[in-house]
Amino acid sequence: MTITDKKKVQHSLKPSAHPYLNGAWTPNFTEYTATEMTVIGEIPHDIDGVYLRNTENPVHEAIGHYHPFDGDGMLHAMSFKDGKAEYRNRFIRTKGFNAEQEAGRALWTGIANDPTLSERPGWGAQGHVKDSSSTDVVVHAGKVLSTFWQCGEGYQLDPHTLAPLGTVGWAPAEGISAHPKVDERSGEMLFFNYSKQPPYQHYGVVDRNNQLVHYTPVPLPGPRLPHDMAFSENYSILVDLPLYWDPELLEQGRHHARYYADQPSRFGILPRYGTADDVQWFEASATYVLHWMNAYEEGDEIVLDGYFQDNPDPEPLPGLPKTVGKMMANLDIHSFQSKLHRWRFNLKTGEVQEQRLDERALEFGTFNQQYAGRKSRYLYSVWGEPNWFLFSGIVKHDLETGESFSLPFGEQRFGSEAPFAPRVNAKDEDDGYLVSFITDMKEDRSECVLIDAKDIEAGPVCRIILPHRICSGTHATWADGASLRKEKNS
Repeated sequence: MTITDKKKVQHSLKPSAHPYLNGAWTPNFTEYTATEMTVIGEIPHDIDGVYLRNTENPVHEAIGHYHPFDGDGMLHAMSFKDGKAEYRNRFIRTKGFNAEQEAGRALWTGIANDPTLSERPGWGAQGHVKDSSSTDVVVHAGKVLSTFWQCGEGYQLDPHTLAPLGTVGWAPAEGISAHPKVDERSGEMLFFNYSKQPPYQHYGVVDRNNQLVHYTPVPLPGPRLPHDMAFSENYSILVDLPLYWDPELLEQGRHHARYYADQPSRFGILPRYGTADDVQWFEASATYVLHWMNAYEEGDEIVLDGYFQDNPDPEPLPGLPKTVGKMMANLDIHSFQSKLHRWRFNLKTGEVQEQRLDERALEFGTFNQQYAGRKSRYLYSVWGEPNWFLFSGIVKHDLETGESFSLPFGEQRFGSEAPFAPRVNAKDEDDGYLVSFITDMKEDRSECVLIDAKDIEAGPVCRIILPHRICSGTHATWADGASLRKEKNS
């Protein structure tokens, strides 16, 4: 292994018994650039692009209770070209990160604490927390965009070097939520945000040149907690789900999410460049959904796949203090019981049909983004380690035949979200690789794996050993190398 750069970031974090500051969630403080890494197998020559993953890495001692979603954002990137790979990891230099580095300590408290504990005004829907930009990552207009789940400014980075490129110039005052959607066919990016002030939600479109070209309110009945959106070729899909901050407690300044099982799930469907007057609302079974997959148009209907939670408000895990047990349950796929589910919305009749696609507890799915907004056949979900926010394996769903195929990562081996990377000159939808970082607790190391998407049960075609054991985290994405070069040269 050749390490061409290594830098340790100043931190004040002390050893802790906190379950999300240990084991596979042990934070990293050192930034690496590495080439010529040890490879088990052989890196294929027909993969070209960059795999990016965002992780939670708290740098300073928390003010109050630490929640893993409070951690400072750190991006990990593995670049592939001509059978070779390069690895980099860098903290996202947010305004909050830089301020705390200068102070040498935390200045903002996290999502599970009294807002008055923050020393400075914050960001996002809660208003008092730090925009850590540690949740989602996409690539749009040739640049990485990292975002914060409770809405933030949106930070751009170079996809190969991870050099900081500042915040996006078009971010509205209400911010950008995690999970903006990139339409690879049009080059547009669709996004939403939410807040505690009327109209409580906005929706926007950014063109292929990274210019905000559409921004409109999509009003909600009150403060809500949408986490994701979806799109088809001509429509965007926003939601109003019955898990949101208790209005009475919110008046007291307390942000306590409550599930209202007697209220329906509401889906707002509008044309891509539509306004509030164009939204058609549909009602469906009560649930909460963290992540949507693909959506497409079929006759008069829009078909949407996602992960329906059978138990959006799980009881605390037993044997732990109530606060800790509740946090652990809220992070555990097996506790909130997310199941692959399909909704069909008839734009003419207003009818909604629902269908369960898999009874296993699954989440954090990916699919070939070249098919986003159009009917796709394959979907790749993960299953979790019971009682933890850790991924233990991948399931490939054939949505045409109903078949599925599984790949466990192995004992004490925990993966990351595994986006699909099309082969160079791919011939069909699943002609490519699934890419994931794996943390192996028995070997005390991390590796990047490539899995042939046509035969996931065969296991990785290669494993690239990283220079350190990385912390677990949230979301990942794939960026095509040829597309990145085209953007850079345009």
